[in-house]
Amino acid sequence: MKLKVSIPAFRGPYEVEIRYGALQWLPQYLPSLASRFAIITDDRIASLHGESLKQTLSTAGLRVDLFAFPNGENNKTRETKEKLENQLFEKGFGRDTCVIALGGGVVTDLVGFLAATYCRGVPLVIVPTSLMGMVDASIGGKTGVNVPFGKNMIGCLYQPNKTVIDPSLLKTLSKREFSSGTVEMIKHGLIADRDYFEFLEKSVKSLLALQPETVEKAISESIRIKKEIVEEDINDQGKRHLLNFGHTVGHALEKVSHFAFSHGEAVAIGILAESHLAMQMGLLKTMDFDRIQKILTKYELPLKMPKGFSIQTVFDALSADKKALKGKARFVLINGLGSPCTYEGTYCTTVDDAVVKSALQWMFDALR
Repeated sequence: MKLKVSIPAFRGPYEVEIRYGALQWLPQYLPSLASRFAIITDDRIASLHGESLKQTLSTAGLRVDLFAFPNGENNKTRETKEKLENQLFEKGFGRDTCVIALGGGVVTDLVGFLAATYCRGVPLVIVPTSLMGMVDASIGGKTGVNVPFGKNMIGCLYQPNKTVIDPSLLKTLSKREFSSGTVEMIKHGLIADRDYFEFLEKSVKSLLALQPETVEKAISESIRIKKEIVEEDINDQGKRHLLNFGHTVGHALEKVSHFAFSHGEAVAIGILAESHLAMQMGLLKTMDFDRIQKILTKYELPLKMPKGFSIQTVFDALSADKKALKGKARFVLINGLGSPCTYEGTYCTTVDDAVVKSALQWMFDALR
């Protein structure tokens, strides 16, 4: 299955290809992009998939090297990017390089940023290995690194030349990693497509069992939703803010917990907190809120708040969100399943501090 992503006034459309066993035919596509290839991944993915991909490309006659950095969100930093860049320069990689980002969201964010700036921009192919990478991080061109002041605060928009999705790689994920990826799919249904949300409600068992037909449909529909939003708002000035539903609170939780949460788990709690916020404001029906909480539970997400920080700590961290204006957080809100709120052409809004703290209080009380 192929989906074409069209980005106005950029490098032109590129394909997202979904195919079981896709890594075996990747060498057929790459020679047109560059004369040298750098696979960049984390040390965990390097052993799972990196060495075999390097062997596949080498056997096909391509000049390829494998580079790895330590696994984990804490390593998505400027320092890691600099070390990788230095390693590329030391190996003699120049503008004739194609970078292959092999991994999950951390890898695609960091390596995409590196490709955008290395020799002022080199070709990029994204090969996501996690469910979250397949349905979210690899689509739309957002790249970046974390800094002490917040997540993804430094980066740029840089579209790949191609995204290659091989669902068979999902077999190597832990149950926790897979469940974390379902959060972004659920989010896509909540902000844009009630039918897709209801498909996910009905498909819990088959999706968790990695039934190929269900997996392929779930991935392709999620990508369709995201690509349509991105195509309408490539520069993240309006409708694309919808993709941050659950992320305002989620990113704050990641920051204050020093990434004790996985990204998906933090966003799952963020979706609940921001849905509760909408319910308090009279926008979202209680029965819809209950369905949101139920589907997140069915996909085996922990939905538990750890100890060690306060409501005020989380509230203060909200102002570091990229959508914040004048130091005040803005939230994406929904008024139904698949139905986002709009505010005179924008898709996020400020909320009274007391209402926000009330939603956070619910989060702390209900998710202990």
